[in-house]
Amino acid sequence: MTTPIYDFVKAYAEKNTVRGHMPGHKGKTAENTLSAVFPYDITEIKGADALFEADGIIAESEKNASELFGTYATFYSAGGSTLCIQAMLAVCAKQGEKIICARNSHKALHSACILLGLSPVWIYPEFEDGSAVSGKITPESVKRLLEENTDAACVYITSPDYLGAVSDVKAIAEISHSFGKPLIVDNAHGAHFAFLEENIHPIALGADMCCDSAHKTLPVLTGGAYLHTASEKYAEKVKGAMSLFGSSSPSYLILQSLDLCNKYLAENFRGELSETINRIEKLKSEIKDVYTVEESEPLKLTIYALPCGLTGRELADRLRESDIEPEYADETHVMLMFSPQNSESDFERVKNALLTVKMPRICLEPPHFEILPLKKAMEMREAFFSEKETVRTDDALGRICARTETICPPCVPAVACGELFDKNTIKILKMYSISEVNVVK
Repeated sequence: MTTPIYDFVKAYAEKNTVRGHMPGHKGKTAENTLSAVFPYDITEIKGADALFEADGIIAESEKNASELFGTYATFYSAGGSTLCIQAMLAVCAKQGEKIICARNSHKALHSACILLGLSPVWIYPEFEDGSAVSGKITPESVKRLLEENTDAACVYITSPDYLGAVSDVKAIAEISHSFGKPLIVDNAHGAHFAFLEENIHPIALGADMCCDSAHKTLPVLTGGAYLHTASEKYAEKVKGAMSLFGSSSPSYLILQSLDLCNKYLAENFRGELSETINRIEKLKSEIKDVYTVEESEPLKLTIYALPCGLTGRELADRLRESDIEPEYADETHVMLMFSPQNSESDFERVKNALLTVKMPRICLEPPHFEILPLKKAMEMREAFFSEKETVRTDDALGRICARTETICPPCVPAVACGELFDKNTIKILKMYSISEVNVVK
């Protein structure tokens, strides 16, 4: 597998060219810890191609990625999945149109709706075990909302979600297409899905477009992501949409990491991924008598903490005492993400830390709340750009939300712009330590 972006930049760095161009460090050694990467940090000079008008080395590298993932076309993002989400919605929906979308979606979806003037119709997932962030989207719920909203422009879901719940993308794609609607999938946490023994990548299951955050599970620098399309219909429009939202100075360090990742995916990844999943399954079996492990996609270890007598945050603090940093923790859960870059000793340390945690052994009661649809008083864009004020969460009852309030991470919204705060929502926000909110003045 070729690495055209990396090869070009490496050759350029070794030529000792006088850099009469950006960036200001000029590729020279400086007295800081980042100096080693400076020679490889370039801008769109002659021969380096241009991300949003790619027809050279970037286009060649993207084609390599497309072949690896089995897509019609794959495009690089140096702005994470956020840029991909904005572009996908811009391609599929026009200002003022409805989109049917999962409520447990990242706030990037909300920001895109505000920027594009879209009106979301929420699909509520089947939340479980006191979580306000994780749950599967059912095909039946998608079908019902499509029947009720035949004028919707598209269907948008997040799978896997932050804690690893995976929805039935294939069935949802079939239902969406039966209504003539494209399916967009936020697959930010599933870049590895195309390389499992059974390919469960959204494009392989029938999605029209999806995004993968390469940096979440692959050896790619933070901000590196893919936008995949299943057909020419959308591929032709994607680059223009990405240029609307993306920086005109994309990071060539990120692009090189995406380029080099192609070689790794082609040569070693499948075997290493399989070995890592087996090691995670072994870890789960080693702790199953002590912990309640939730069903999740294979690279996550999601523990329901309350049966141990600890909250998820308390269990996370116990892990930090052993220098283990989880990806996420809240009142009910703690979650760790693994990849083939985790060593055998990493797994041993996690196992030993979990099995030596001192816990009360008194099962805590899960928080009692329901995730209920909220009344919409204004469209998201109108509410966001209205004059606003900050109030205590306790004082927000009946007020209109002026900024989507998210549980961060994973930036899943408890209340969206334009919706009215109710008692239940205030309870959820306080549970996640959100003490102040923005409301329309």
